[in-house]
Amino acid sequence: MLKRITQVTRRDIAGAMMAENVNWSGQLKEPEFLARLFDLNKLPSDDHRFNDAFGDIRQHRTYNSDWENDWIFYDRRFNLLHADDEAFLNFLCETIHPDVRPDATAAKKLCELYNRFLRVYGFELAERTRISGKTVYIGRLIGASLTAGLASARKKLVIIDVSYVAQQVARMESAVDSDPELAIGTAKELVETVCKTVLDERREAYSKTTELPELVKQTAKILKLTPDDIPNNAKAAHTIKRLLSNLGAIPLGIAELRNQYGTGHGKRAGTKGLTPRHARLAVGAASTLAVFFIETHREADGFMPRGREASGKKKQLGEAQG
Repeated sequence: MLKRITQVTRRDIAGAMMAENVNWSGQLKEPEFLARLFDLNKLPSDDHRFNDAFGDIRQHRTYNSDWENDWIFYDRRFNLLHADDEAFLNFLCETIHPDVRPDATAAKKLCELYNRFLRVYGFELAERTRISGKTVYIGRLIGASLTAGLASARKKLVIIDVSYVAQQVARMESAVDSDPELAIGTAKELVETVCKTVLDERREAYSKTTELPELVKQTAKILKLTPDDIPNNAKAAHTIKRLLSNLGAIPLGIAELRNQYGTGHGKRAGTKGLTPRHARLAVGAASTLAVFFIETHREADGFMPRGREASGKKKQLGEAQG
C-alpha cells in the first residue's frame, strides 16, 4: 500500500482546515460522519463509561465538545497520520461528499486546499461522478491513465453499495499505474462483489467458499442474457455465456500470475512483477463484466437497487435514534 504522503503534510492539512475554521464532518454529527468510513461499534472506547468508539465520540463531541476540533487526525483508532495514502485520501474525499458538504462551492474550495498539499506527492482529488449535479470526489495519482471500463463502472456500480464499491473502483483507478498487483487483486474482488450482490438479491444460495469461476458461472446462469426478440435466443445466450466465462477468467488468471510473479513471495533477486498493462487488462475485463451483470440484473422487474434499500434503512435508523 502506498504511503507517500508524509505525516508532516497530513498535519499541515489538518492545520490548514483548523485555520480556515473548516468543520471536517460538514453538516453531519461526527459519529454519523465517521460511521460512513469506520465501524464505530467495533472500535474501542477511550472512556471507560462506554463500550465502543461511537459512545465516547458522541459524548465528547456531540454532547460535551471537550475534545479539540482536530482530534480525529491524532486519534490512534483512526490512524490518519500513519494509514496508507488510500485511507487518508478517502477521509478527505468524504469531507467534501455532497451528503456531508452540500454547498458545492464550499466543497470545491476545500478540495483546492487539499490539492495544494497533495500535488507535491503526485496525488489529487478529482471528480469521480455526480449526485444531483454535485461532484463526488476520489483520490488518485495525477495523470493516471484512464482504464477502459472504469468510467462505466463508476457510474453504474455505485448503486450496489455506494461506499464499498466506490472504494473498489477508486482503488483500481489509482493503483493501475502505481501498484498493479493491488489493482489486479481489487479487480477480482469487484467481480466477486457484483456476483454475490446479484445472487443475494435474487435469493440464490451460494457457499462462502465458492471460487470466482463458479460465482461467474452461477450468476450468468440465473440472468436472462439476451432479449426475447433475438432469433435463436438460446444459441445467442449460450454464446454470451461462453464469452462471459472467458471474460471472467481474465482477472482470476492474472491474479494467479500475480501470486506467481509478484513481490512478497520469496522470488529470486531480479524477478519482475506484473506491469500496468497487465493491470489495465484485468481491471478493464472485470469492470466490463461487472457492469454487464448489473445492467442485465437491473433490467428485470422487481429488483430495487441496494443503494436505495440501504438509504431507506439508514433513514429508519436515524428516525429510531432521534
